Amino acid sequence: MKVTTWTLEMRSPDDLRGPDQLPEGLTVTESTSVTPEFARFLYGLVGGPWRWTDRLDWSRQQWSEDLAAPGTRFLIAYADGVPQGYLQLGASSIGQTRDMEIKYFGLVESAIGRGLGSALLTRGIERAWQTTGLPKVSRVWVHTCSLDGPVALRTYRARGLNVVDEVVTDEDYPDQPLGSWMSTGGR
Repeated sequence: MKVTTWTLEMRSPDDLRGPDQLPEGLTVTESTSVTPEFARFLYGLVGGPWRWTDRLDWSRQQWSEDLAAPGTRFLIAYADGVPQGYLQLGASSIGQTRDMEIKYFGLVESAIGRGLGSALLTRGIERAWQTTGLPKVSRVWVHTCSLDGPVALRTYRARGLNVVDEVVTDEDYPDQPLGSWMSTGGR
């Protein structure tokens, strides 16, 4: 299957555009201590409808190592106590500066179209620019691809991220998404 992957970046926090308010009834919680089990659940819950499969066969050890990387943090959106989406940040240091990657970002299917994605992404980018005991952030970046949600690229660009690379590859993905049920371990 042909897949287009875009790399987007932001070089200054002044470039961020986005909503200041979360939609009514929604909250966002930040965590630096997400367990491998919860991270795996969020990944499957959000990514199941979009062919997120690259981490489904990861071991608990692989999840633990990813979560232990410096600068890793999750912003998790909730409504009525139930996860509605999440954004995972991860840092990579380069000399005296670092890049912050939006490693994963998405919403559960029932939350799409309610304005939550834009608000959660805005908060995630704001948080990515804030340094806490690590080198100064030089850029915030993300990959998205043609297998992600239909408005993913547009949402990133609307927040102020700019496309800096585009690659088309042949990839081996399931013909149809697995869905959240199967991706979270259901049968």
